[in-house]
Amino acid sequence: MSSRTLTNDSFLPVDQSRFNYQDFTWCLSLFGTAVGAGVLFLPIKAGAGGFWPLVILALIAAPMTWFAHKSLARFVLSSTKPESNITDTVEEHFGKTGANLISFAYFFAIFPIVLIYGVGITNTVDSFMVNQMGIASIPRWILSGGLILAMTGGVVFGRELMLKVTSILVYPLVFLLLALSIYLIPDWNTSMMEVSPEWSSMPSIIWLSIPLIVFSFNHSPIISQFTKEQRRKYGQNAVEKTDAITGGAALMLMGFVMFFVFSVVLSLSPEQLLLAKEQNISILSYLANEHESPMISLMGPIVAFTAITSSYFGHFLGAHEGLVGVIKCRTTASVNIIEKASLAFIVLSTWVVAIVNPSILGMIEAVGAPMIAAILFLMPVFAMHKVPAMAKYKTSLPVQIFTVICGLAAISSVLYDIF
Repeated sequence: MSSRTLTNDSFLPVDQSRFNYQDFTWCLSLFGTAVGAGVLFLPIKAGAGGFWPLVILALIAAPMTWFAHKSLARFVLSSTKPESNITDTVEEHFGKTGANLISFAYFFAIFPIVLIYGVGITNTVDSFMVNQMGIASIPRWILSGGLILAMTGGVVFGRELMLKVTSILVYPLVFLLLALSIYLIPDWNTSMMEVSPEWSSMPSIIWLSIPLIVFSFNHSPIISQFTKEQRRKYGQNAVEKTDAITGGAALMLMGFVMFFVFSVVLSLSPEQLLLAKEQNISILSYLANEHESPMISLMGPIVAFTAITSSYFGHFLGAHEGLVGVIKCRTTASVNIIEKASLAFIVLSTWVVAIVNPSILGMIEAVGAPMIAAILFLMPVFAMHKVPAMAKYKTSLPVQIFTVICGLAAISSVLYDIF
């Protein structure tokens, strides 16, 4: 099968020999968008189910991430207009009603993630100031407001700057994640592995953990900008690039993130993971507070801060794009006014939620994951069968079935958990 065949679903990225520095930079940007609050809370949720369910989750995380994101990129490529984003493509294929529905879903898939990052960055910095620096807490409304405005500045000053900053932040993030994972190896113990798995309940444990995997590996907010850039450069051959780069990002996520998750889980006990969940802080902040090692105390909060900041950029951009799309369909106001009003709304609402400090894991599971799963896993596969323009972008049938099963599992597990 040639490297130009669109239905090639082998896991290795297509035609790796053509990879260049820009491709690698985009891999880092996709990686940086995904690595945020979800990854920092993934060990807490995934590890709570035991060691062996975590092994199975690790095996399915990479293919489900790649298949879903490359399908979404192909969906954007199916538009006849080179500058179309996800919502524009939906309007072209499904009309105004479909565009309104998807714009609404797209916004509410990403917007809660921005809110989560507002809470996460505030708790991370506050914990670092109190526990590592010995400084009294700054009033939460001041601390959260300053941090959110600082992170939003990276988006306001332009998308090119956002891409550069994200790429720069990912280098130390990858290094620090790897260094921390290796540093924890001497603390590995068998307490997690000694818990005898109840094989009959393992399917339900995996099923209920899928939403957090979906959230933690999600980089759909930046797929529109990424795909448009590939089409601008490569035209009709852009699908090969999007497949390859999303595959590279999935491999990076599997390698670095799952090694980090396993290293953290093996260094703690089930009771410690439960305590971290109750404190509503990331696993890195918990490690920093528990370990006497100066390296952990310093490195943990730095990794958490870098991860949340790099991911915030991409998700803020996606949330802003989605909200502008929702409002444009319902008003005759100028695009400039809509964009500024949307920016102000997202900043203010993120600030309010950061002050309130709700459960981060609860927000991830109840709000973020179902909408992400619907758009990322189900919509592109539906379009492959209903939209003529998507015919040439179809993935193979087994990949479509696997993608749909993962999406339905993420949505149904959240509904089960709620009701």
